[in-house]
Order: sequence, then structure tokens, then C-alpha cells
Amino acid sequence: MKLHLHLFANGEIMVKKLLKFLMSRLFLSVVLIALQLVLLFYIYNLVLRDHPFYSQLSIWISIVLCLWVIYHKQEPDYIIGWIMVIMIFPLYGVVFYILFGKKPLTIIGRKRTKDFIKNYTDGLTNVPAYPLSSVKALKNYDCDLFRQSRYISAVSYNHVWANTEVEYYSEGTKFLKGFLEELNKAKSFIFIEFFLIGEGEMWTQILNVLEKKKNEGVKIKILYDDFGCFGRIPGNYDKILKAKGFEAKAFNAIKPHLNVRMNYRDHRKICVIDGNIGFTGGLNLADEYINRIIRFGHWKDSAILLKGDAVWNLTVMFLSIWNLETGTIENLSLYKPTEKYLTDGFVQPFGDNPLNEVAAAENVYMQIINKAKEYVWISTPYLVINRAMIKALCTAAQSGIDVRIITPGVPDKPQVYEVTKSFYYILIENGVKIYEYTPGFIHSKMFVSDDKVGVIGTINMDYRSFYLHFECGVALFGSSAIESMKKDMEETFELSKKISYEEAKNVPLWKQLYRMILAILAPLM
Repeated sequence: MKLHLHLFANGEIMVKKLLKFLMSRLFLSVVLIALQLVLLFYIYNLVLRDHPFYSQLSIWISIVLCLWVIYHKQEPDYIIGWIMVIMIFPLYGVVFYILFGKKPLTIIGRKRTKDFIKNYTDGLTNVPAYPLSSVKALKNYDCDLFRQSRYISAVSYNHVWANTEVEYYSEGTKFLKGFLEELNKAKSFIFIEFFLIGEGEMWTQILNVLEKKKNEGVKIKILYDDFGCFGRIPGNYDKILKAKGFEAKAFNAIKPHLNVRMNYRDHRKICVIDGNIGFTGGLNLADEYINRIIRFGHWKDSAILLKGDAVWNLTVMFLSIWNLETGTIENLSLYKPTEKYLTDGFVQPFGDNPLNEVAAAENVYMQIINKAKEYVWISTPYLVINRAMIKALCTAAQSGIDVRIITPGVPDKPQVYEVTKSFYYILIENGVKIYEYTPGFIHSKMFVSDDKVGVIGTINMDYRSFYLHFECGVALFGSSAIESMKKDMEETFELSKKISYEEAKNVPLWKQLYRMILAILAPLM
């Protein structure tokens, strides 16, 4: 009898979960978008495809679109992938490019971009003390690092700072502890911008502190990516947060119809407290990031805490995208740093976004590889790279540089994982060492080189991060955090499996072909 009751109760729970899913925004949006695609292709197949005029027209449209893609001088691998799709599947490929390709901005888009960049550059220039002294000190410290920093300033408008303390977090639980401690100290304002917020233990702890600080008069703005949070929080979560007294906004809110803007996402993770404290890194605000739930084995991640002048870059980054989304204009002078901190090397938070004409984040990574004298160690959850990046990594390794890359041992996206593995052979053949994090999934995005330079942030080594997402990172020059990052990577190597040349080479032919196709299509993923 008890067994029957238990089974009945479990069945009832399963039915409720199924009904909840079927009524969810995720399911309804997917169904509506799928129906629109089916209708579009149905019209083409039954009405247009067999008509000589429209059949020829679709081919000419595909040719013109291919020329359009080539003309706008995008990444060569990106061009090749789209040309294959467009020409092999006329019209279908056109539709997918319109939905998912990176396209030049409209007149309205260009105006918004101009306003965005002006707001951004004005904010970064109008600082308490323009950091000329930091720039000169970095040049005296190391000319190569000065050159790298100058490039970041030129393409992202973010300056390098001294007078900043740095603390590195090697895992989610350590980050959460420090995060909660700093939130509890807030006196004036808190800005939160995260790709993913998920209901659960981690977010509940954070939300409790935020509600307490709000009741104390602290101004709180919360920005999250609507696609990143899909299925993790209610569809109207911004309204729920507003009802609690917060200012809140869902970035690029998902609409249940075909929408070309859906491809651009806010992948940043930023928290700014009172203008003096800043957090960023790979961690989102959901339970798998602190291993309260296990999805892909042990989740390895990292984050960084900044205290001091360099936080200004993160503040302006947040407010610029907040203004872009909300249409408001903030008085930036209200959010400047107010406290002085000791200098721990040179710190340069920077942003990248799909509005840029150059792939700033990718080029920052390339510069580190090309300038390395002894070693370059890299941690990335996805290794989906172009020919230029392959050449840079291989050339560095062939020159005697110790080049190591840590990738996941347990993937979160099987197809992307196969693309990652497709690059193993050519890299290992040329001297690059590949390690897979055996305990599970490594989500940390880090570069460390020569004990002098490091980058930590949200930027994956893939096309979406380099070309389609709003991203951020922190470049560190001569900071003590670089040693902490290096030590963490050394410990991670010990837990990881080094991929041998034989293992990378001896792959069945069918899997090689499968990976080859995925690699060609990788820029589209």
C-alpha cells in the first residue's frame, strides 16, 4: 500500500512538472518560433520552390548574400561557414543568416551605437584623476606590457590603473563568500549585471542581502540576459524584482517571433559596489557554479575582486549598457570611486561588444601569445578558434614557449566539445600541450604568461565571445593575483589528463569527418 502511495505521489509530481514545463515561456516561445519557421519553409516548398522564377530568384538572392558577407570583411572562417550553408541550402540558408549571422547595423542601429560609444568614452575619460601616471609607470615597468595595455585602451577606451588591490577566487564557494561579505558592506549603490541568474540556494542568499541593503536605502540596479536566464527564472522576473523595490532590466528580452537581435547576448558578469568594489570572472549566479547541484561533474570556475580606481571601468561598462537598454541617462559623476587603496601592479578592466569594428578580446589574447617569452597557460571551456589563433599558438610552441591549454573533461555542449577536440591534433603536433579537466567541467576563462601578465573574465575562446557577445575581462600587469592564478592552474594540471599525440591522432575516420563538418560550421554555432 505504501509503495502504491509513493508511486502515485511521484507520478503526481512528474505530471505537475510536465504541466509547468508545457505552460512555461521557454516551451511556448520555442513552439511559436518553430511554427513560424515551419510555415516559412512550407510556403517556400509548396508555393515557390517549383516555380521557375522563384527558384532562380532564390539562387540569385543566395549569391548576392554571399557577396554581401564577403564584402563586409568578416572573419574568413566565418565567411566560409556561411557561404556553405547559403549555397547548399538556398533560401533556408538566407533565413538562417538573417536570424543568426552578424550583420552591419541599420541607420537607427548606427545612431544608437554612436550614442553608446560617446557615453562610454565620455564616462571613461571623466574620471577623478586621469591615469596618466599609471600609464607612465607601466611603460617604465615593461615596454611590451605597456604596448599591450595601450592597444586595449585604443580599441575599448578602457584605461589602465594603479591604486587598485586585487584578490583572486579559484572556485565558486570562495567567490560567494567574498561576494556576500562585500554586498553587506554596501552604503550607496550596487550594480549587478550577469548573463545567468538561476533560482536556488546561491541566488537566494544574494537576494536576501540585496533586500536588506535596499531597506537600508542602498540603490540597486539588476541587469540580466533574458536568453541566458531562459528556464531558470520566471519570464517576468524583471517585474518581480521591481515589485521588491529594485531597478531591473532583462537584456534583449526574448520575443516569441523570429528576431534578428536575438543573436546578440550580454555575456558579462559584473558587480560594482559603491564605485570602490568590483567583481568579474566566469561565475554566474546559479547553484551549479558553487557545486550545490552537479550537472557536468565538478564545476571549476574563477573570479576576481578589485578594490580601487580600476573599478571605474566596470562602473562605466555597466552604466553604458544599462542606458542602452533602458533609454535612461545617468549622471556618471555620482558613481566615481571615493576611497583609496594600495597599488598591486597595474589593472585594466576592459569590454568588448558586437558593435566594435575589431575583435578586441581576441586580439588581446593574440598579443599575449605573440609576446610570450617563457610560457602561456590558458583555461577555456570552449576551444573554437580560427586559423590566425591556431598559427599563433603553434608558432609560440615551436619557438620554445611552454603553451598549455586546459579544456573540460566533461562537456556541457557535446557538439561544441567535438569541435574543441578537432583542434587537438594540429595543436599537439606543433608542441602545444592539451589538458582535460578530469573531475568535470572547467568554465574558467584565463590567460597567464611569464609571471607578468594575466587576463581573467567572461571571454571564451570561441566565435560567439569574440564576435557576437557583450563581454568583459581584466588585464593584469605585474599583479600578485597573477601568481595566484598560476598556482591554481598548476593544481588544475595535476587533476587533469594530458592528451597524448597518439590519442589526438588515432581518431576514427567517421569521427574526423563529423568533427570536420562541425568545425566548418563552428562560427555559426
